[in-house]
Amino acid sequence: MIVRSLATLRSLTVSWALFLGVAFAKPTNVVLIMADDMGFEAMSANGSESCQTPNLDRLAATGIRFTNAFSNPICTPSRVKIMTGQYNVRNYVKFGKLDRGQTTFAHQLKKAGYATSIAGKWQLGNEKDAPQHFGFEQSCLWQHTRTGRSEKDGERIDRRFVNPLLEINGEERDFTNGEYGPQICADFICDFIEENKDKPFLVYYPMILTHCPFDPTPDSADWDPKRLGSATYKGDLKDPQRHFTEMVAYTDKIVGQIVKQLEESGIRENTLLIFTGDNGTDRPIVTKWNGKRITGKKGAMADAGHRVPMVANWPAGIEEPGRVSDDLFEFSDIMPTLCDVSGAELPEGDPGDGTSILPIIQNKAEARRKDHIYVWYRGQIMVRNRKYSLVAKTDGSDSKFTRYDGPFDGEKITSRDQTEFERELQSRFDSIRAKMEKTRLSSVAKKRGQK
Repeated sequence: MIVRSLATLRSLTVSWALFLGVAFAKPTNVVLIMADDMGFEAMSANGSESCQTPNLDRLAATGIRFTNAFSNPICTPSRVKIMTGQYNVRNYVKFGKLDRGQTTFAHQLKKAGYATSIAGKWQLGNEKDAPQHFGFEQSCLWQHTRTGRSEKDGERIDRRFVNPLLEINGEERDFTNGEYGPQICADFICDFIEENKDKPFLVYYPMILTHCPFDPTPDSADWDPKRLGSATYKGDLKDPQRHFTEMVAYTDKIVGQIVKQLEESGIRENTLLIFTGDNGTDRPIVTKWNGKRITGKKGAMADAGHRVPMVANWPAGIEEPGRVSDDLFEFSDIMPTLCDVSGAELPEGDPGDGTSILPIIQNKAEARRKDHIYVWYRGQIMVRNRKYSLVAKTDGSDSKFTRYDGPFDGEKITSRDQTEFERELQSRFDSIRAKMEKTRLSSVAKKRGQK
């Protein structure tokens, strides 16, 4: 009887200790990094032969590398989608704008007690309070209250890289002493991490790199700290390939800087770091990848337009690190993932477009149901799974059905060449198109005028 009582007491003690451990465990920090115009083929762990990304490769080797990750084909639609967790058909209003009635992952994590910050490229509304309105307490941004460009001798100068025009918490800052925009943003993030290391935080870093102009970085041999931006939109077209690879290298360097800061702040173990890209590589860039030459197709409903790198790294949370996952991932999945990891609630009325990747992180991918992705963009849609895609106009016309044998290896197939399975799949994809088209602007109709 005494033995049984002691066993019961021991069991209760262990249970109580576990409860206390869970109750007082510090919530997981989140760092979400999204490169600008850096496609799947530009990361060396994915097979790039032109670009070297050692820091990202280490994150992949000790985390999870996704091989079927998809964005939208261009900037603002991807930014709206990743922040709101909704397909663009529901809430995309126009380029450079996020409807003021939208709820973002920053709102949800802030409600759950997280400190929140954003740095990098904004492009979602020029109201001074826009970042704070959408849940970010601290901000260091390019293209927020102004275009990020200036005039000199009748020329329009792009000021995102060398000597940039930025806004810090809504206040305009003009840098003219040889500063580099991406580095200012990285330093801002590292300072935020150190200042908030004793409480849970969210960092969202939609990077300024690797978007054109394709210009020197501070690590380039032809870096000129006195240069006041770039006079051409694409930058130095005499050697865009070299500058692009140097820009990718600097992107990787910044990722390494942020990882080092997490380590120095003593919070690396309990921080989920996600790295991805907002769309495919820009069109002038040709990348050597696994023995092939991949031409960037930013803006196109094709692999080279929206297949992006994706790495998740979380030392305390990933089961069996070093895995490569071919599970489908797209930007609406970020909202439920961050809510799952942080314990935050999904927004009220969330339509369920996204699916959390937490089961994949926990090595329980079979518990996750994600059999297709859906992209709405400029009068076109794409429905696809791992091996097939349907691209069509929103009314279903001009449809193209493509079979993929791997990344960048798609073959359009006609109805006469289809198997019965493929005909049924195309019909199912078209049904998804028709169903989603009925939801156009359904999430903003009553809120678009909200201030």
